[in-house]
Amino acid sequence: MARTIVITGASDGIGAAAAKMLAYPGDRLVVVGRSPQKTRAIAEELEADSFITDFTDLSQVRELAAGLAEKYPRIDVLANNAGGIMAGRELTVDGHEKTFQVNHLAPFLLTTLLIEGLVASRATVINTSSRANRFMARFDIDDLDAAKKYSANTAYGNAKLCNILFTRELQRRYGDHGISAAAFHPGVVASGFSAESNPINKLAYGTLARRFMLSPAQGADTLVWLATSVPGGDWTPGEYYAKRKVAKANPLAYRPELAESLWEQSAAMVAV
Repeated sequence: MARTIVITGASDGIGAAAAKMLAYPGDRLVVVGRSPQKTRAIAEELEADSFITDFTDLSQVRELAAGLAEKYPRIDVLANNAGGIMAGRELTVDGHEKTFQVNHLAPFLLTTLLIEGLVASRATVINTSSRANRFMARFDIDDLDAAKKYSANTAYGNAKLCNILFTRELQRRYGDHGISAAAFHPGVVASGFSAESNPINKLAYGTLARRFMLSPAQGADTLVWLATSVPGGDWTPGEYYAKRKVAKANPLAYRPELAESLWEQSAAMVAV
């Protein structure tokens, strides 16, 4: 049966690589990106549908969800892949810290707005996290917008921990209704995810350092595996993966009450 696969952050890096690897004849591929030029180029190359959405604006995320729900009766795979490391603390038009919104709040909103269709489709939801959840996070559930203390790397680590907490709570709430959710670490990939970051991170992920990094296709491997294999058979829903195996996350990722609190606060922030 033909499937519909939606990938956000698909105009570059891991998302673009995954899109190319998932462009199977007969399936419907939908690529979502911020850059009109890059997103449309990928879509044309793969004969895929495309949507232009900037996750720093939640009104655009709502428009995306409405457009997807209207156009596709079923969505079999939703890959929440958009994200990145930002530079200084900056608030979006919605009043939230940019790293938190782009990496967690926007994909949370998109997923929850599509939840009825995802449940009906018995969909797989894949969230791109990072091992930064273990080494960079200094998580404070009472300061999600990092108003008290901010650093670019900490904000990114916190957001990547949010991806895992969201995955686990999504599975708890909707696993019995048909959803299969997973988070994964792609590895240290040579991509443009640090384009808006500070000079130190740009240097760390720059041209010379890229010699020692994974290619976007290598980074996309676990995403593609999760999207094409059998949840409950090949992999366990609700878990965090690296290199196709369950990986160890931040100890906070295994606190159900924290995952539930993050969900409730996120829902209040986006008025779901």
